[in-house]
Amino acid sequence: MDSQLRFDGSLWCNLDIALRNLDQIFDRVVQPLGLTIIEWYILRALYERDGQHASELARAVGRAATSFTPNLDKLQQKGLIERRPDPTDRRAVHIVLTPQAEQYRADILRSAEVIDMQLAHLLPGADFEAFLRVVSLLQNIEHEQLMEVDVPVHAYGFRRIGRRG
Repeated sequence: MDSQLRFDGSLWCNLDIALRNLDQIFDRVVQPLGLTIIEWYILRALYERDGQHASELARAVGRAATSFTPNLDKLQQKGLIERRPDPTDRRAVHIVLTPQAEQYRADILRSAEVIDMQLAHLLPGADFEAFLRVVSLLQNIEHEQLMEVDVPVHAYGFRRIGRRG
């Protein structure tokens, strides 16, 4: 396998390319279910914990709450979720799985397992465990943690686009 990274090894660019590649692979697995990747993510999150607030659910699947409503609309139109008002906060709604969504549970969880096993096969033992640790770190890292790392950014010669000198 070619281990050449693109863009002179730029971490962010290469992670983005890898994610888009995996999204396309997952899309082929999920497409027969009649779901988009984001719908698949949302259902997975609800299978783990049904009845989440919409904002919690958006965070759980890595999306901005402000642009999340259309995804919920589509799942509701497909009859897979219901919105229920929160009795203690009139601005919030709970997202609840319907019985129809429960029919997808086994297929969705199985598709995730298949993809994970295929990826684990590509990365031998210790590499896969290291990969999982790195993914976990990147999912949970906070901006403040990065700012605590003492790296002289000016040493890399970065310049703002549009500035002279």
